[in-house]
Amino acid sequence: MTVDSIIAPELEIPGDGAPLSVEDACAAAESAFEPYRNTTREARAAFVERIGQEIVAIGEPLIEAAMRESGLPRARLEGERGRTVSQLQMFADVVRRGEWLGLRHDPALPDRAPLPRPDLRLRMIPLGPVAVFGASNFPLAFSTAGGDTASALAAGCPVVVKGHPAHPDTGALVAGAIGRAVAASGLPEGVFQHVTGAGNEIGAALVQDPRITAVGFTGSRGGGLALLKLAQNRTVPIPVYAEMSSINPVVLMPAALAARADALGMAFVGSLTMGAGQFCTNPGLLLAIEGDGLDAFVAAAGAALSASAAAPMLTDGIHAAYEKGVATLAEQGDVALVARGLAGGTACGQAAFFSTDAATFLANEKLGHEVFGASAILVRCRDEVELADVLKATEGQLTATLHMDAADEPFAARLLPILERKAGRILANGWPTGVEVTHAMVHGGPYPATSDGRTTSVGSLAIDRFLRPVSYQNIAQGLLPADLRDDALAATPHLTDGKRG
Repeated sequence: MTVDSIIAPELEIPGDGAPLSVEDACAAAESAFEPYRNTTREARAAFVERIGQEIVAIGEPLIEAAMRESGLPRARLEGERGRTVSQLQMFADVVRRGEWLGLRHDPALPDRAPLPRPDLRLRMIPLGPVAVFGASNFPLAFSTAGGDTASALAAGCPVVVKGHPAHPDTGALVAGAIGRAVAASGLPEGVFQHVTGAGNEIGAALVQDPRITAVGFTGSRGGGLALLKLAQNRTVPIPVYAEMSSINPVVLMPAALAARADALGMAFVGSLTMGAGQFCTNPGLLLAIEGDGLDAFVAAAGAALSASAAAPMLTDGIHAAYEKGVATLAEQGDVALVARGLAGGTACGQAAFFSTDAATFLANEKLGHEVFGASAILVRCRDEVELADVLKATEGQLTATLHMDAADEPFAARLLPILERKAGRILANGWPTGVEVTHAMVHGGPYPATSDGRTTSVGSLAIDRFLRPVSYQNIAQGLLPADLRDDALAATPHLTDGKRG
């Protein structure tokens, strides 16, 4: 089925003619940068809002295309569309409020001894055109109009999206919606560009184009590192904000296991198998201390997983990589298979749950690698010290979870400093799958969870990735950027001599 057969006639789909070249896309983005970054906050916010409205206006054809191309169910995709629109609205609100500008003013002190202080003003400015690579597992919320695109546009950066080949029709529909928002807002066409094509050459050319000033990426560690290397080897290196690899350790603490092992086992399987395990926050590593509570958890989890249905994976390639990863775990010495889920059809992921001891895990680095899909390994520890040693040995993570009761709090307090150094988000008595789009969210973490653990790709702080500070010293009012002039400062959140204005 072609995209033309599932859309309303009035919807314009990019790509009906000759594919847009990287050269043309980047040239258009660079041409659009100055006029776009100089739009008012209200105009930019209204434009970002308009994108969400245009996405909603596509209606049923968008959901049908995404279902057909990803194999994901309707309810999941309708929720993802809602998330996409809500994060666009969040960034529109962020733009209007103005805190992202980071305005600061240190007034002149002409009488200061031994030397006077100049008038100093600071603001954040957009970097320039940004390249965004869509994710396979979220065809809407982390793709063409996803968080990277929304935050970059909010910052004032034109965006060139490399459409993901796993969902070309879905990407084209969303790109058309953004294009209509650009036109309706009276902005230059180059504010948003959408390039498509199979193979790695297009992505490599995009990252290496000298007009691109930053990259947003969600995908595999290999893909992220390849883009990072290309960006670093440019004549002018640029930042790559890549979300790559995480197994999201979950600590099952003794009192919690004693109180509710069966419930934890069943809830774990629900989180592990959600969406065929194709979430970057999937709980791929469990840690617990030996005991009756842990035995009860394993029994409950094994029974629940054995009855879990296999679900279609996003692509044949992702399914093949999953099966290879599971086979690698199964062939490691001193690793036991606890349970497999029910077998399914072609390209369906059959869940897998393994168990080992701490000494084996610490001696075999393969056991700590991500298997993208519904696969997890339990590490059985002798005591608190051994469990802490395993946590210290893990790589950087997006999330870390503590399942705990009140009696576990002293142990949890000893683990928190370790977890702070390992993860971008620490949660208690929940499961890591599901990332709220809020101002206090961090969806990032130390390498290899991301290429830059100081940042987040979800939440309002994501805008900071595409900004840099500029200081203005003794610049006359008429020459200052409008946001830094005295009248604008009085009406916008700012710091004066380090104090809130």
